[in-house]
Amino acid sequence: MFKIKITSIVSISFIILFCSVSLGFDEDYKIGIGDVLKIDTWKEPDLSRDAVQVRSDGKITFPLLDDLQAEGVTTVELKKIIEKKLADFVEAPSVTITLVGAVSQKYYILGEVQNVGEYPLIKKLTIVQAFALAKGFTEWASKDEIILYRKQGNTEKIIKIDYDDIVKGKLGKDMVLKADDIIIVP
Repeated sequence: MFKIKITSIVSISFIILFCSVSLGFDEDYKIGIGDVLKIDTWKEPDLSRDAVQVRSDGKITFPLLDDLQAEGVTTVELKKIIEKKLADFVEAPSVTITLVGAVSQKYYILGEVQNVGEYPLIKKLTIVQAFALAKGFTEWASKDEIILYRKQGNTEKIIKIDYDDIVKGKLGKDMVLKADDIIIVP
């Protein structure tokens, strides 16, 4: 009996480890167009902002530094950029950047689901979770012919998703969604 419990615990631990590795939970959030940032410069209230929105050109405007590229970098990378540029004006600047409004990351789900549309990608969301947010499938959905369109650089990748495989325990096929993914359920 004791041996069975240990085997079960080890098996469950392995499944959790496998899923977290295979689903790719290692990417940092990249700032995008429309995101809202709070920028604090320690002991410099004139160089702090409660709400800075990333413009459609991917830049923000900051005192003394003019326009800075924010789209495509993490908050830590942007912090370092601002600190480096502020060093010309302030001795040993210490900047904290907080993402207060993550609105740039979205995915789309179309076809035979109850609620088609655009959804915010505010956490590490898998395909199965996306179907749950879309309130599930319609009765005509072809669950073994689902298509995921994903942009990777300048190319577009087409990935076939078989929902039935995932439900049967092939958890490695339950991929984490990325910004601008499009799921089509025929």
